[in-house]
Amino acid sequence: MDAAKKPKKTRKSAALLGLGLDGDDGHTRITRGKNFLLCGGSEETHGVMQETAIKINEQLDRQGKRLEDVSPKELGDICGQVIDDVQ
Repeated sequence: MDAAKKPKKTRKSAALLGLGLDGDDGHTRITRGKNFLLCGGSEETHGVMQETAIKINEQLDRQGKRLEDVSPKELGDICGQVIDDVQ
């Protein structure tokens, strides 16, 4: 097969996006981290989003996985566990 005709391997990417809609104190809160972006929210809401995103990444690290590699169901299971811990 000619090199020009070989299909290119594309690297999967994934990110978590958190939007807080209860921030009415005039502050603009934005946090970027390893595979996540969090925008808005009150101080409390933004803090919960930060803790959740960090714990999701910690859980993925413990399992030796990347966000790009987990199925939506698996991510949902991880989020459920993390949310229970955060609340």
